[in-house]
Amino acid sequence: MDDISSKDYVVIDRFLRDELYTEIKSFFLGKLPNFKEAGIGAHSDNQIDNKIRGDFTYWLDRQRDTELETYWSLLDETIHLFNRYCYLSISGFEFHLAHYPSGGHYDKHLDQFENRNNRMISMVIYLNDDWKQEDGGELEIFEKDRTSFLVEPFAARCVMFKSAEVPHAVLEARKSRFSLTGWLLYQPSSVGKLIV
Repeated sequence: MDDISSKDYVVIDRFLRDELYTEIKSFFLGKLPNFKEAGIGAHSDNQIDNKIRGDFTYWLDRQRDTELETYWSLLDETIHLFNRYCYLSISGFEFHLAHYPSGGHYDKHLDQFENRNNRMISMVIYLNDDWKQEDGGELEIFEKDRTSFLVEPFAARCVMFKSAEVPHAVLEARKSRFSLTGWLLYQPSSVGKLIV
């Protein structure tokens, strides 16, 4: 909490216990046939543009995806800690599974939409066993002084950052790259489900 308050981001290794990691990875692999090509923009503005991003996603639903209940409980605890120690008003979340095939990337961007600004904290948990430097797919985080650094997508590593304040990109993956990615939301009831 101190790091994300002072630096706007935090990287946590071994964020998931081995049992939970295995559970999520198994769920991920079972859903791969249902992934859809990801677009950019919210709702009616959503469009596919492979020059900007090249990943495939499967959107999660807590009511439907009950196999992930241990993860949903961990997420509840994470939201509670943010609200308690960072005085945020997080009241919801949206998460998807993300698959970047070989050649997949995502250009520099913010996790915020022009007409929808309720994403507060971005959260990425990597699901890549035995990832090597030559596999690419790093998350590039751009700091306020215009420098940047790379975060390798190692298994069970979690990255959290302020959605509206931390520009970032996903460098080209050279083999399939898996993650559980989502956003902790300040979510008025008028905000509908994101369609991407």
